[in-house]
Amino acid sequence: MLLLALDVGNTQTVVGLYDLDPGAAANLDRRAADTSLVDHWRIATNAERTADEHALVLQEFLGFHGSTWEDNDIQGIVVCSSVPRVTGSLRRMSERYFGFPALVVEPGVRTGLPILYDNPKEVGADRIADAVGAFDLFGGPTIVIDFGTATTFEAISGKGEYLGGAIFPGIDISLDALFARAAALRRVELVEPRSVVGRSTVESIQSGVIYGYTSLVDGMCERIQAELDAESNVVATGGLSGLIGPLSSAIGHVEPWLTLHGLRLIYEKNSG
Repeated sequence: MLLLALDVGNTQTVVGLYDLDPGAAANLDRRAADTSLVDHWRIATNAERTADEHALVLQEFLGFHGSTWEDNDIQGIVVCSSVPRVTGSLRRMSERYFGFPALVVEPGVRTGLPILYDNPKEVGADRIADAVGAFDLFGGPTIVIDFGTATTFEAISGKGEYLGGAIFPGIDISLDALFARAAALRRVELVEPRSVVGRSTVESIQSGVIYGYTSLVDGMCERIQAELDAESNVVATGGLSGLIGPLSSAIGHVEPWLTLHGLRLIYEKNSG
């Protein structure tokens, strides 16, 4: 049994293909988010893409594994989405090409995670999936940092409760704003510079972005842990987690597929 998990962000969509065969599940190591992850792909999020176009893209990916619509290998689809138009297209695609409704993470879906937000409906589905995946792997209290279009922090209690978090502009959109407003500055590759004190404009931008965001992450984690009054696991995920994670003194774990792992767990809780 194969499961498609789709994490639709404002900038990119991450697709995971999971093997939920009972034999594979029996050997599942709960401390590894990618144990049953067969493959994964990252594509640009396009709100104009139709249900048929989504089906075509996914079929191309599935073809790498010898799967076709006729084989009916895909037994489930689970989606968390920040883009309502894409959510609707994926619902229609699932119904038409797979013959069953996609499970969309939204109010009413079982997650096993009490949400202590003032208004639980405001919490993004990706943030919930991150929290579910992190608590499954590391228990609590845990802080999750997701480096996406926005950089988000999630705080999970020792009892597995979603307490809330923080949101601020992501690295890429911060750079977009900088380059749009500063005519003399140009885009740079996001790699670690040779020193904190940059010796060129390129290195200065790299230092400011990479070390600056790392310091921001460490400072926020210190503040959140002080408020929780407990030592916490700190887990990073998202596209730039592999860059910031090794430089951070607070981040203890980098799990690039944490959101997909949470989606798989949510699917299992709702699959009957």
